[in-house]
Amino acid sequence: MQPRTVTAGVLDIAYLEFGAPDGWPCIMGHGFPYDVNVYNEAAPILAQSGARVLVPWLRGYGPTRFRSAQTLRSGEQAALGADLLAFMDALGIARAVLGGYDWGGRAACVVSALHPERVVGLVSGNSYNIQNIARAMEPASPPEEAALWYQYLFHNERGRRALERNRRGFARQLWSMWSPKWSFDDATFERSAVSFDNPDFVDVVIHSYRHRYALVAGDPAYAAIEVKLAAQPPIRVPTIAIDGDSDGVNPGTAHHARKFEGLFERRVFAGAGHNLPQERPVEWAQAVLDVRKAAGHT
Repeated sequence: MQPRTVTAGVLDIAYLEFGAPDGWPCIMGHGFPYDVNVYNEAAPILAQSGARVLVPWLRGYGPTRFRSAQTLRSGEQAALGADLLAFMDALGIARAVLGGYDWGGRAACVVSALHPERVVGLVSGNSYNIQNIARAMEPASPPEEAALWYQYLFHNERGRRALERNRRGFARQLWSMWSPKWSFDDATFERSAVSFDNPDFVDVVIHSYRHRYALVAGDPAYAAIEVKLAAQPPIRVPTIAIDGDSDGVNPGTAHHARKFEGLFERRVFAGAGHNLPQERPVEWAQAVLDVRKAAGHT
């Protein structure tokens, strides 16, 4: 399948499209360090159920490109949410079912919280993905701190150089640690790994993992959005939140339920790690169908 491209805000966003052009809109977001291939099985299932499934490469990944060399290569949460909203606007999509996990889930949560009129329903891997940057320096338990080693590495220049020199090595290490029961092969990994060759990948990743700890400034263009996110706004759209019970980086998000003030359900995928839609494509697709039904669409 050949990617398509649309000019959306500061980006030329590349994306894959599955299903009929007049199908019900469904936008799925990938995480770090993954790419659009995580939906290769789930997206066709949704397309067969009448969806028009759009899967964009995030900023810094694959064929997606910044339109200007002067734009800060920000990976902050406000930028990811703004990109998703700009993508919807560029394609003339008034409302859609949104889904994602990790970075892609964060973008979907941002739009769901701040622009609920644009969202039919939300499927969020790891639940409430909006960062509480004001509390980022509060320590967690030793096992949780140990799982975040890569973030602390990226806080210094040794980490930047390490990622630049060995993008595939670090990504594969994280895949293995975060999804210990997922037996992916070399071909599966390489299909996604080519997306890390994007010239802005390292800059966006490093900025993301520094900004979330308030170690670097954000892009002033998104300052107003970050102010709104700092208030930790609730999500009121119908939501199905999903955790994997074998997630090597996220210990579970049952405590996030209070952040959802509309129809809400939490599911746990047995044996699944962090990469939920690729490890459990059938169950992920069913969650998307179920949240749309919960929102009153049949």
